[in-house]
Amino acid sequence: MSLWTRLTNALGSSRVNREIDEELQSHIAEALASGRDPQEAHRAFGSPLRHREASRDARLITWLDSLRADAVFGLRRLRKNKITSAAAILSLALALGACTAAFRLIDALLFRPLPVSHPEELFVMERQGIGPEGKAQSYDGWEYPLFQRMRQAAKGQAELIAVSYSERNDITFAGDDEMEKAHLQYVSGWMFQSFGLQPALGRLLTERDDHTPGAHPYAVLSYDYWTHRFGEDPKVVGRTFRMGNQVYEIVGVSQKGFTGSEPGTVNDIFVPTMMHECASRSDCSWFRTFARINAGVAQEPLRAKLEGVTRGFLEERAKGFQAMSAQDIRNFVRQSVVLEPASAGVSSLQETNRLPLAALAVLVMLVLLIACANTANLLTAQAAAREREMALRVSIGGGRLRLIQLVLLGSAWIAVFAGVIGALLAWGMTPLVVSMINPPDNPVRLVLPADWRVLAFGIALAFGVTLLFGLAPALRASAVQPAAALKGGENPHARHRLMSILAAMQVAFCILVVYVAGLFTTTFERLSHRPTGFSAERILTLDTVPNGKPTPEAWEQVRQQVSAVPGVERVALTCWPLLGEWAWNDGISVNGAPAGDALAYFLSVSPGWAETLKIDFIDGADFRPTDSYPGAVIVNQAFAKQFFHGENPVGKSFDEVEDEGPRKTFRVVGLLRDACYRDLRECVLPTVYVPFGKPQNGRGTFLVRTAGANPLALAQTLRKAIPQANPAFRVSRIRTQQEINDAQTIRERLLATLGLFFAAVAVMLAGVGLFGVLHYSVLQQRRDIGIRLALGAQASDIVRKVCGEVLVMVLAGVAIGIVLGFVAVKPIESLFYGVTATETSTLATPILTILVATILAALPPALRAVRIDPASMLRVE
Repeated sequence: MSLWTRLTNALGSSRVNREIDEELQSHIAEALASGRDPQEAHRAFGSPLRHREASRDARLITWLDSLRADAVFGLRRLRKNKITSAAAILSLALALGACTAAFRLIDALLFRPLPVSHPEELFVMERQGIGPEGKAQSYDGWEYPLFQRMRQAAKGQAELIAVSYSERNDITFAGDDEMEKAHLQYVSGWMFQSFGLQPALGRLLTERDDHTPGAHPYAVLSYDYWTHRFGEDPKVVGRTFRMGNQVYEIVGVSQKGFTGSEPGTVNDIFVPTMMHECASRSDCSWFRTFARINAGVAQEPLRAKLEGVTRGFLEERAKGFQAMSAQDIRNFVRQSVVLEPASAGVSSLQETNRLPLAALAVLVMLVLLIACANTANLLTAQAAAREREMALRVSIGGGRLRLIQLVLLGSAWIAVFAGVIGALLAWGMTPLVVSMINPPDNPVRLVLPADWRVLAFGIALAFGVTLLFGLAPALRASAVQPAAALKGGENPHARHRLMSILAAMQVAFCILVVYVAGLFTTTFERLSHRPTGFSAERILTLDTVPNGKPTPEAWEQVRQQVSAVPGVERVALTCWPLLGEWAWNDGISVNGAPAGDALAYFLSVSPGWAETLKIDFIDGADFRPTDSYPGAVIVNQAFAKQFFHGENPVGKSFDEVEDEGPRKTFRVVGLLRDACYRDLRECVLPTVYVPFGKPQNGRGTFLVRTAGANPLALAQTLRKAIPQANPAFRVSRIRTQQEINDAQTIRERLLATLGLFFAAVAVMLAGVGLFGVLHYSVLQQRRDIGIRLALGAQASDIVRKVCGEVLVMVLAGVAIGIVLGFVAVKPIESLFYGVTATETSTLATPILTILVATILAALPPALRAVRIDPASMLRVE
């Protein structure tokens, strides 16, 4: 009989049984038809059961048939024990769903290769050295003239590719009235060819598009942008759009699936690097450098060569540094070049969230371990009722391996059903987590396909957890002693060490999860309520982009007209809002002394800016309308403390010291109270407020304090009012100041939310696990408890006997969990703010939580124990 036939027979054993029975009956019928005596014919034929089993062994694969039979039996057992099975499946589904969701997120952001040819050959170049404030730093920004030298030096060994940081720019298509946002990257013209990409429409950029600054205003759309913005219209090729003062022509659409080199950002448009305003500047770092190293080329000699070219370039630049100290110049020049693997691309989102995602992965794994321990305890408790069944199987010749297989297949069904439910949870959970990473006006977009990577992870995870929670009950069931079990069960005094160890592990891991979640929650609470030094209430920020270079008078004219809009209380101008993504800093010289390592941060503001944000003056006065840059400035308390040793600086002067160029002298006319500048964690920086002479980066921001409680109610009115006041001005972005403040704590909010979720799941699972242990203990000791009650034992004695061992186990788990917590938080201390690992509240919360969960879990088994009927137990005895 062929192997395929035996395989199909094993999967259809009922049909085979019928055929065998029919064949056996036909043999008996033939004997009877020939005139033989029925009893003699049956005696001569032999045992029908033996013939049937021998025939089955010949017609099908025995081990596969036993596997099928045990799987069917396991499914029936699940249906019989609906409540226990449902509890195990749902608890495990939560953990599996969280694990799969975390894997999808981590894989999409950190590990999924870019959809380019041979992504394993890609490296990103970084520089490491001592920064301007004397601290070690690593960054991946490069200057284009340096890039050109390095590319020439690496010729024949590697291809270098310049790719700018993704920018969210304002663009206007011909015929469109409204400005829209699009993510754009400046890329080397040869990038598409080097990445092995093909055009979906038209053509891609080439090297000849990227030779001369400003000469080739061509653009390539991503397939994703072409699809959702233009509906895959083939006539898009040849269309134009305006960005700033430049008109670009669309020449093609890139290959489907490629959306740039920054995970977390789906780029819409690619333009040549030579179209960037800093393409010829040696003092502007605005792009990353990717290196595709040729096969057979050693990495270290190439790195050393590129480092030599970099230092030579920096030495040339340093010759023009007139104000820097000799040590600062040495630090500037001595930068090391590092080649880091970049098969998954590179983005700031990766660096910002690498450590939080690692912490998230650990929390998820802890919850999974708790769920596995919980399920193992539930199955072990369920197995107590099957001891007689297992004993009978062993007594009639059932092998130990067959018993292990029987229990493991029952566990596999739990893992399968939990995996299916978990997959559905993960499908919805991952986009939800992604939506929590960035503000709604600039959301993160990650590619989250349910492909073979996710499927392989899910299958491996289901197989792993089956072994984790199913192997212990299976081994315990296979080790049953038939004589003891058939007499009435285990010795009531037997110690259930396995279940106790699993429950203690649950408690320890639960303490760890709740402890870390408490640290994340406290961090978010304290950071989000940190005083900023200014009022964000009723403040609307309107980032505005002008055409050309309007005069300060033009900005002031628009400000005055916006002030006249009904519902507007005050309006001020600044180059960018506080706690935004921009910063401007330089060295400071007082009384002609050399600039030190400390830097001051600058902000361009109009008269009335401080009053609009309700920042109080300590001394001096606000700017006058005639003040201009450079000249009069206002400083904060941190500046006075840093550069004037805490003395009142009003009326005194200092110099701004740039790396290159002449010094600028300023006279302090006002002293403001401290306010946060760019980051809530560092918050107060030495800050110099200069007159709004000209906006930084060709743009400015109107700060509008509204009369109404909801500033966004005036958003559309103000968006139209600004271009009506001056057609050269367009509003690029509208946000409330509170939204900007809240964006500072997005990471902390994410960690706190997920931490609380996992803590709640962990406590629930630990409580169910403790309940399972106590329930099992009462079940096994019910006869002993009945005898004690018959002899006059008090309810308190019974409760103490039932719960005493569990309480010791819980206390041991608490101690282990706290120790694990102290060890675990060390690598992630940078994620915390304003909280220490040894604070009383930090330690008390997980301990009290687990004690409450223990009490709630112990109540039902304790009540069941004291309500045992002694008479019924003695009759059983």
